[in-house]
Amino acid sequence: MRPEILNPLFAETEALKGVGTALAKPLAKLGLTRGIDLLFHLPTGVVERRRIERLDPADAGRGVIVTLTATEYRGSSSPRGPFRVRAVDGEGNAVSLVYFGNASGWARKQFPLNEPRVVAGRLDLYGETLQIVHPDQVVPPEEAGEIVEREPVYPLSAGITSRRIAQLVAQALERVPALPEWIEPSLLSARGWPGFMEALEHAHGNPQDAKARERLAYDEVFANQLALMLVRASTRRRKGWALLGDGRLRAKLDLPYKPTGAQARAIAEIEGDMQQETPMLRLLQGDVGSGKTLVATMSLIAAVEAGAQGALLAPTEILARQHFATLQRQLSPLGLNVAILTGREKGRARESTLMGLADGSIHILVGTHAIFQEAVTYKELGLVVVDEQHRFGVAQRLMLAGKADRPPHMLVMTATPIPRTLTLAQYGEMDVSRLDEMPPGRQPIETKVIAIERMDEVVAGVGRHIAGGGQAYWVCPLVEESETGDDAAAEARAAALREMFGEKVGLVHGRMKGPEKDAVMAAFQRNEVAVLVATTVIEVGVDVPNAALIVIEGAERFGLAQLHQLRGRVGRGTAHSVCLLLRGSALSETSRARLALMRDTNDGFLIAEEDLRLRGGGEILGTRQSGEQGARLADAQQTAALIPTAHDDARLLTDRDGGLEAPRGQAARILLYLFERDAAVGLLRAG
Repeated sequence: MRPEILNPLFAETEALKGVGTALAKPLAKLGLTRGIDLLFHLPTGVVERRRIERLDPADAGRGVIVTLTATEYRGSSSPRGPFRVRAVDGEGNAVSLVYFGNASGWARKQFPLNEPRVVAGRLDLYGETLQIVHPDQVVPPEEAGEIVEREPVYPLSAGITSRRIAQLVAQALERVPALPEWIEPSLLSARGWPGFMEALEHAHGNPQDAKARERLAYDEVFANQLALMLVRASTRRRKGWALLGDGRLRAKLDLPYKPTGAQARAIAEIEGDMQQETPMLRLLQGDVGSGKTLVATMSLIAAVEAGAQGALLAPTEILARQHFATLQRQLSPLGLNVAILTGREKGRARESTLMGLADGSIHILVGTHAIFQEAVTYKELGLVVVDEQHRFGVAQRLMLAGKADRPPHMLVMTATPIPRTLTLAQYGEMDVSRLDEMPPGRQPIETKVIAIERMDEVVAGVGRHIAGGGQAYWVCPLVEESETGDDAAAEARAAALREMFGEKVGLVHGRMKGPEKDAVMAAFQRNEVAVLVATTVIEVGVDVPNAALIVIEGAERFGLAQLHQLRGRVGRGTAHSVCLLLRGSALSETSRARLALMRDTNDGFLIAEEDLRLRGGGEILGTRQSGEQGARLADAQQTAALIPTAHDDARLLTDRDGGLEAPRGQAARILLYLFERDAAVGLLRAG
């Protein structure tokens, strides 16, 4: 339970003056349901206005505050045309106040004829006529003091204005109590950062105050690092299970190739961790095709050799079933019982699996989130492997770890290379193994960027490819045609390709039912389907060596990490592999640079580093502990810059037993509550 001193900040917005049901709805669309949300909803810019006595063309392009008197209404002959109010200043200089969208009634109400009003808005020159389009504010002269010369601009939704948000933010700021400082004083002084309250006031009042915004960004990054440290300390404080595999089963495993040096090194690191009573918490990071699955398989076998059970958690059912098929094929000859559990398993099949887990007859379980539901119990869960770690949060990992009397060892894998500077942000509580070599036989992939206008050539090329016995993926951003955009749609694309290639075209997307998806994927793996049209459900885990061509339509709409993952679906066999990035005709400079990067390199780690540089502060890096919401205050570049300092300070502040050392410890607890790292605070209480 959070300290009472913070309760006013976490009260719902309806507790603020002037917020009723009508205003709560547009606030909720912005995610602003509590006072704390308003505090962290920072403005993106500021409107500057100058008070003037008379209209002057020299002020065109500026924000102004001026007293005007309406003299005439002018409607439009067109229903969609603007409604104009002619008005004059005190010297008779004229201006046209322009309203669009059937706003004549509102304009007449704001500007009664022959009555002075104080107007705030941007003054522009249209031909030789001065005009103000949709004035920001119009008030009677006695309320002129309500119009400010400097006003922050907030992200908005329909039904609310920046001015209204600013008023609510002011109320939220009044609810901030006097809080102790959690940042080390010498760091505050060295960086020139203000205190927390001062930073909030400056960030809202002056969006250009870089020091204030940087200080708040640091608070968020610091809270995340503290949470990760506490999770790590809590996990390692519990006595685990030393798993000493004897190698008898691994010696029988029929490997397709000798492990690379990087794989052998990672296997040795994992095996060393598992032999300790301190629970392993290790990240296995590797590029697409670097052989993470083999490392995970060897680790699971080692756990079974030591008398324990293993669990493999996958983010999607398609990937879970592929892992299940691979492990069953490889491990059944060793006498190991591998089972699967997803949301699809029902009735007797599910009950049989649950019984096998409880009595220990199932050695390895593969599944989705279903494997850590309340009804699932294990006899001796010794190792948990989490695939595609970025899809799961710390809280979910803790839930899975709670499935055993003794905390299991945990290996988490990601095929999305992460910039070295950001690894600490998401995985600061983990040791890291990195696969930086490719297994023998992995084919380089030729990548080409092609304009959408050359679609006919691309389709013809796909036809030649499948006529020669090859298979291809065709990836689209959406499932259906969108009424609000021209995004390519998987269903429409599949229909168009079927007109060319008949039943050789299959379709798979996330809205299909499980058995239907399985049937299409199985047909593709048997080469009964030559062209698989899909959404990003094939982003990870799909392995069809005969598929050596992938077309990604609307490539500029995908992130670089996604493009790299999708490209990794090919290059798995012996044939020369090609990735075609179909781009739209209108590209930003950043989009051009991103696609050029994809064309020029297959190195996922290089792509990740360059992606951070290209996207800059425009995209948010998700660092929130729950895995459900991205960072509110720290953009990607700030996070990268602030992590090293925050990580070191969090390490100094966290004591050997996983507590927070005085005198800043109490302040740090408040910080964790402010940024809602509640799971970490719970660990402190439990400790």
